[in-house]
Amino acid sequence: MLNVKVIFCGVCVAASITANADISRVKASIERVESTNKKHESLLLPYLFSTDTMGLNFGVGGMIKGYHQPQMTVGATAFKGDVSEGAWAGLFNYKVLDSERWYFSASGMAAYFPDQRAYTGGHKVPIADNVVFPGSNDSSNEVYLEADGSSNWFDARIEYALPFGATSQTGMVRYQLKNGLLVSEPSGGAQWNPLESGVMVATARYFRRSQSFEFNEGTQDGSISAMEFGLLYDNTDFATNPSYGSRQYLAYSQSMPGSDDIYDWDLWQFNGSKFISLGASEFAHQRILAFNFWAAYSPSWQVNHTLDGTKYISDAAPYNEGATLGGFKRLRGYDFYRFHDKAAIYGAFEYRYTLKYNPIADVNWLKFLKLDWFQLVGFVEAGRVSPHLTLDTLWQDYHYDYGVSLRAMMSGLVVRTELANSKEGANFWVMIDQPF
Repeated sequence: MLNVKVIFCGVCVAASITANADISRVKASIERVESTNKKHESLLLPYLFSTDTMGLNFGVGGMIKGYHQPQMTVGATAFKGDVSEGAWAGLFNYKVLDSERWYFSASGMAAYFPDQRAYTGGHKVPIADNVVFPGSNDSSNEVYLEADGSSNWFDARIEYALPFGATSQTGMVRYQLKNGLLVSEPSGGAQWNPLESGVMVATARYFRRSQSFEFNEGTQDGSISAMEFGLLYDNTDFATNPSYGSRQYLAYSQSMPGSDDIYDWDLWQFNGSKFISLGASEFAHQRILAFNFWAAYSPSWQVNHTLDGTKYISDAAPYNEGATLGGFKRLRGYDFYRFHDKAAIYGAFEYRYTLKYNPIADVNWLKFLKLDWFQLVGFVEAGRVSPHLTLDTLWQDYHYDYGVSLRAMMSGLVVRTELANSKEGANFWVMIDQPF
């Protein structure tokens, strides 16, 4: 079965911000040699999409890069269907009071969706001891909550570019591209040494999410607010589309005291990527091997057993913010947040082949897309969640998927379409940014 999750740029801008909210980014300005306006890059696109649950939707989305400050991006989108509707807006990488190293970003979305699905249970209402928790590694994909409802979120962060490596003299990296390929000095990758190479960014992030499910017998809703503190070391040549080098991100999240969330929870996570260049070939500008590893652990997560033969979860990281797999971020062949538990482990491999051939390079009426190249990608993924952080559970009973992707460099951004297949079906995604 093929499930269309997100279609074209307006919605995918907002969705990709959510997808990548758990990792900081290199602060950079990107200049295309081909642009007549060296300061600004903009994109405005109407779009439509249709899914089994949302029906036909119309919308418009756009972004402006380099307005007011060369590294700053502003984006917005809105869409409307028969039942569904939503709007998103965001400001990214604004230099605070024109400081050299402090950056502020904020984005938010308010939306209403038909047939929202959540693979979760056993938190507020206990379940039988002999029943697996919905969303756990061995759970059935036919056990979930589903109803119309709202889904709203807000994300804000302050980031500081540390005075090491490529940002030793200034808090921002400046990339120059020709035909979508880096022609300026790489920001890292030659050696692994944070003091000499690459970029380090410290992050303090606040995020809030609220969601409701409107069942016939009543509405269930909930909200969370939390803080995250993280440290990124990006030692790649070009952070937007790396061809060699590595990237590591370590973060700790904790629920806010006095928030609406009924639990006090916390989460540790580590995200690491490695990129190996195989060089150019007759038909490719780049041939890249890309590897990703991610692990998460929630120390606060507890399973409690009662005297009447039931069990329930307390102080757990939320199913959509914790040790979670599934969706356009990790295990793309599975539904959003399909698996979640106290701990998770995940790995991915991609082969990225950047074509020399660009079939729309000379099509004048498509020049506004500023499309520099297409990239063919094949990928495989594996991961699992577990109630224990032990080798005997984390290194067995994996879930797998595989897929293909067509990506493009547009206005200095990577736009990707992906088809991922798993034992539970196939998903088609359209997103912005490389998955890692």
